[in-house]
Amino acid sequence: MGVVLEPYIYEGGMYKHGMILELLEDLGGYLVQKTPAGSEVTLVMLIPKEDVHLVEDVAEKLLGKMTKAPLTGTEIAVVSPTLASHHLPHSACDVAEYLRRGGANTNMIGLARGMGRRVALSEDYERKLINEHDVAVFSFGVFTDCIINKKPKLFKGIKIPIVATGGPDLNTEDVPGADMYVGNIGRVSHRLRKESELSSLDTLNEKVGEIIEQKREELAKDPPVVMPARLMQEIERQIPQIQNVLSPAPITLQLDGVRIKLPYEDHHEDVENIEFDEGVVLSEIAEVSPSKMKNYILIKIKPESEIGYTI
Repeated sequence: MGVVLEPYIYEGGMYKHGMILELLEDLGGYLVQKTPAGSEVTLVMLIPKEDVHLVEDVAEKLLGKMTKAPLTGTEIAVVSPTLASHHLPHSACDVAEYLRRGGANTNMIGLARGMGRRVALSEDYERKLINEHDVAVFSFGVFTDCIINKKPKLFKGIKIPIVATGGPDLNTEDVPGADMYVGNIGRVSHRLRKESELSSLDTLNEKVGEIIEQKREELAKDPPVVMPARLMQEIERQIPQIQNVLSPAPITLQLDGVRIKLPYEDHHEDVENIEFDEGVVLSEIAEVSPSKMKNYILIKIKPESEIGYTI
């Protein structure tokens, strides 16, 4: 557990990209996600900090590009007040896409009610679904009064860090309940491609990255018993059915756990019985429960303070 892992994205040709994967395995790093697209491939990786330069050297020889991806290993909820056209404009999609470029896995969630001041609230089911993520990014519109006085009702019951986005240039303190506010990302009828809009999306990624870094620092004080990346590796080895899942990121990493895109009823016992080389069984060190998302399997790893050791 003493190894510090740095998150990076490799973008390059499919040709000989296996050299990167072989080196990563030799160094004790982890492949989080591999996305082939024609003759190109994108690799999301966690690399031991002191060995990053070795991977960069191979990437350079392959004429590929290495980019630090601070949001790697996180799952972020991008939340819109409703699925109506005035609440789910292009900007919410661009926010989700930009966060993915930073390495995060994102899920877009449209709440059942949020259209009127008196009915702006989320269902208990929706709150539980949002709380399964590492961070919630709320995509709001352009009305200052609405963002300050109405929309914070939607934050009730959300236990994870909240980042609010909207059109007005406000301070974080102006939005009750938000851990961070990023302006100039409001309701627009076009894709965000102007320089000022892209700059705001860069700011959003930076702010979300700061919150993720804070969470990582807190977790470092009382770390999970096993690294989520190592758990992902064991799932791939011991649960062969995961190879047949066609959904993107069939095993989705979180800061303190993993979401497996397999039906809970059919596979939870196999997951609970995953065994590590140290002789530890997963059910002893983690909570395995049905997710609110399509009844997938959600694993939350217990902290060292609760179990008394790490592996």
